[in-house]
Amino acid sequence: MPVPLPLPALLAAIPLAVESGAAAAGATDAAAALHAGAPFAWSLVLAGAVVIASLFPLAAARSKADFTPADLAAPRAMFERLPAWGKRANWAHQNSFEAFTLHAPACLLALFAAHTGAAPTALAIAAAWLHPALRLGYIGAYVANLPPLRSLCWAGAILCTALLYSEGLRGVLGG
Repeated sequence: MPVPLPLPALLAAIPLAVESGAAAAGATDAAAALHAGAPFAWSLVLAGAVVIASLFPLAAARSKADFTPADLAAPRAMFERLPAWGKRANWAHQNSFEAFTLHAPACLLALFAAHTGAAPTALAIAAAWLHPALRLGYIGAYVANLPPLRSLCWAGAILCTALLYSEGLRGVLGG
């Protein structure tokens, strides 16, 4: 059974015109809620961009492995032809999807909490902005074969995601 999205409520919260009196105060509150959720929305967008950015080192590795259109029939078969850094680029790209599937719901939950009026903490805002940067660092460290830095970036990004889940639950549950 599909879950209905609160799209009408979200659209109604967007102030479309300048109003006066009590209506203006309500519009200001709605605008404040939207601005409070901005770091979480941007984190979601930037995390998606990181997944796309993870394709660039992989594409470079495929070009070094003499990738041809014939390889499109079995792209995984050419994995053995990739240089060592190219194999790591492939693994980093795959891990980017895994990290995104954890981070996206956390951002949406925190965004929803901010929209319902829960004031986000500075720690949650920092986590929202830091996650995409750590994920980019993770990809670079993975491709460059720097395991300690890669592990630190991975752990930091997971911690950021956990903080966003915590922030979202705090806001939604009123704790």
